[in-house]
Amino acid sequence: MPLLTSVLLIDDDSTTNFLNKALLTRMGVVEQVLVAENGEQALRTLGQTCTGPDSAACPQLLFLDMNMPVLNGLGFLEAYVQMPLAQQRAIVIVMLTTSLHPLDQARAEQLPIAGFLNKPLTKEKVTAILAQYFA
Repeated sequence: MPLLTSVLLIDDDSTTNFLNKALLTRMGVVEQVLVAENGEQALRTLGQTCTGPDSAACPQLLFLDMNMPVLNGLGFLEAYVQMPLAQQRAIVIVMLTTSLHPLDQARAEQLPIAGFLNKPLTKEKVTAILAQYFA
């Protein structure tokens, strides 16, 4: 299994972030796990880690929650595609959700996501994502 340099978890639930970070760390598949609690924080994190001298820390994989305050998952994706970064780097974005309204899913499918996963994140789900996109 490949070792990723960085993964960004974007979720407003601190318990979910803690558990997902612990899972990724325990699996030994990533050097650094970054956390953002909403889409706005995530955009700032990408702006800081994906440009300039720190660009080696740019996440290769994002796990994105759909429903968050400040800026939700769809808002994040719509802002992300406007960033020069979106054209420069191939970041795999996976939408994590507990339920998804069909209209939201249709909108999200028009944006650069690799797919949808139901929460919770599991070892099997992470392994499948890594095998599909980073083998």
